[in-house]
Amino acid sequence: MKKISTALLSGVFAASVVLASQTHACTRMVYHGPDDMVITGRSMDFSLDIPANIWAFPQGMQREGMVGANSVEWTSKYGSVITSSWDIATTDGMNEKGLVANLLWLVESEYPAFEKDGDRPGIAVSLWAQFALDNFATVEEAVNFFKDEPFAVVSDYIPGTNKFTTVHLSMSDSSGDSAILEYIEGKLVIHHNRDYQVMTNDPPFEQQLAIKGYWEGIPGTIFLPGSNRAQDRFVRASYYIDRIPQTSDPRIAAASVMSIVRNVSVPYGISAEDQPHLSNTRWRVVSDQKNRIYYYENVLTPNAIWVDFNNINFSEGASVKKLALAEEQIYAGEASQYFVESEPFQFMGL
Repeated sequence: MKKISTALLSGVFAASVVLASQTHACTRMVYHGPDDMVITGRSMDFSLDIPANIWAFPQGMQREGMVGANSVEWTSKYGSVITSSWDIATTDGMNEKGLVANLLWLVESEYPAFEKDGDRPGIAVSLWAQFALDNFATVEEAVNFFKDEPFAVVSDYIPGTNKFTTVHLSMSDSSGDSAILEYIEGKLVIHHNRDYQVMTNDPPFEQQLAIKGYWEGIPGTIFLPGSNRAQDRFVRASYYIDRIPQTSDPRIAAASVMSIVRNVSVPYGISAEDQPHLSNTRWRVVSDQKNRIYYYENVLTPNAIWVDFNNINFSEGASVKKLALAEEQIYAGEASQYFVESEPFQFMGL
């Protein structure tokens, strides 16, 4: 792992003061348990309500990057279960091979320039996570592809808002491998290491590593930072992910990870005058990558639901199906029976 300089460490805390007032708060963590138990959990925190639905996509779907004639094109190799945002983007999901992809907000994201008639094709940021789920079984496969930057990631404003979409992409797989992809000053930065189990939205991940190094010298049993700031959530998640029960029992493991996601969530309705963009937690996801079970919890409904991949037909030619959640529908337990055949949503593009 790259050594973090003293100058960088001192800069982390100066940056944190600035970023605390403008971040959209999400947290992601990867649990490494016994007997190949790997689980990824995340919170979706945002200053706006984000209507979400869960979709089951089969293999063989024809897709394109939604940025005009110079869009990248592909056919999905793997089926996936995903959570959409406004039914215009894939924000979170797991494919049938156990690869998980998550989009988290990163204010400092700056994507490379894209020319509609240039030499390099493009892909709308709304499809970035879905591209990974469609095409890769492992983090290593994905990193080896993305590192050559075969296409430009193209962003735009969230419809009806003045918020320009600035996100980074995290991936984890069934082996526990992990990677974070960020565009900083127009350049792709990839952090790839099994040890990168925890990330938040801000600051950029290299600075998050410096925060982790600082707090490793402070016993968590004595003190843990308790605010909703991204840096404090990172510290709490990093501490707890290695201290929850080491178990191969899928129910206990999933519940333990969900308990950390709840711990780093922002209570509903919380606001502060000096943090105008403080973001409530809207929903939470826990992905069991060994047993292929996708758990989802909306903060405005009284129970969690889950989708067992054994009950989903991912074969080529199978129907696209949707589990409607955007109007706070309530289901109980394993929810595959409530999926309804639907036309796939259209990803937002240029």
